[in-house]
Amino acid sequence: MKITHVEVHQIDVPAASPPFRWRDGLSGSAPVGDGAVLHIGTDEGAEGVAVFARPGAHFVLRDLVDRVFREELVGADPFQREWLWHRVWELDRIHELPLPTLGLIDIALWDLAGRYHGEPVWRLLGGFRDAIPAYASTSTFSCTAEFLDVADQCLALGYRGIKLHAWGDARRDAELCLALREHVGPSVPLMYDGSAGFDLPDAIRLGRALSEADYLWYEEPIREFSISAYQRLAETVDVPLLVAETSDGAHMNAADFIRAGAATFGVRAGTTLRGGITGAMRTAHLADAYRLRAEVHGSDIPNHHLCMAISNTTYYESLVTSVNVVRERHVDDQGLVHAPAGPGIALPLDFGYGSDLLPFVEQPR
Repeated sequence: MKITHVEVHQIDVPAASPPFRWRDGLSGSAPVGDGAVLHIGTDEGAEGVAVFARPGAHFVLRDLVDRVFREELVGADPFQREWLWHRVWELDRIHELPLPTLGLIDIALWDLAGRYHGEPVWRLLGGFRDAIPAYASTSTFSCTAEFLDVADQCLALGYRGIKLHAWGDARRDAELCLALREHVGPSVPLMYDGSAGFDLPDAIRLGRALSEADYLWYEEPIREFSISAYQRLAETVDVPLLVAETSDGAHMNAADFIRAGAATFGVRAGTTLRGGITGAMRTAHLADAYRLRAEVHGSDIPNHHLCMAISNTTYYESLVTSVNVVRERHVDDQGLVHAPAGPGIALPLDFGYGSDLLPFVEQPR
């Protein structure tokens, strides 16, 4: 079997309703966007797709396919995913590919393999579970009262834990984290994500409050350029650190965080920023060798499959972006996410597609 065509389809990515924001200093949710789908086909009719939904995705991906990817892929064996994964990293050396594009070919090839074999990708990966608990991962709300109310709604809807994305002010965020622990009691798992908003002194200050409040993990308080800063943070605070989410290099970079003693809870795995399915699985196996967690980042469908395949992940991350909480459709009333049943990976239901992509779209349960 050989790859014969590599196409890019423009899709409509709806804006969040209502719009939401992240911490102070970061932009919020994107307006209606021109997303893209990478579509790989073969001489035997096997096909696979991968969605790229970030702002400007269609322009970026079409340029990369026309200029770089198509020449590399046409004529290749679609089942030689390892070879092609390495080739993408070779191409990155010269082209400096945007981080979320490093895994798109890999995701499409895994989708192709799943459709060819008539199996969901999580089963091709070995399959570890058929359900996993979900935590509510908040956007940033205006005040502590709103966060506490959202937490109440999430717990009533079945979510098994709460992760905060707060304002990026060490003192104010610490007060919020302590207030949330007092509000929900000692048994609810709580996490905090700093969205890289702090320097080391403020990260230590906030980390001490999280330690006091018995948070499960402390995620990305500092930009992940300095592993030494994370090493010092790990030496100074008791709350476990979850690291290596946005840093380039997939498992190669995660290894340096682990070697430095900075991954005291674990490392991030995920298809979007860790080089697709293959990069995420390498990261997970690396962490497992050190008896650390590999927490899957993001709630898109490829990561849904990863959650079912990775033994050392704890939760599914479900984004909550409104003060009027609506449970994500993949999460049931017990706070569980169940394994996908269809072949391949699937495109998300709520994007706007042309008719040629409809056979690849997930089927509602």
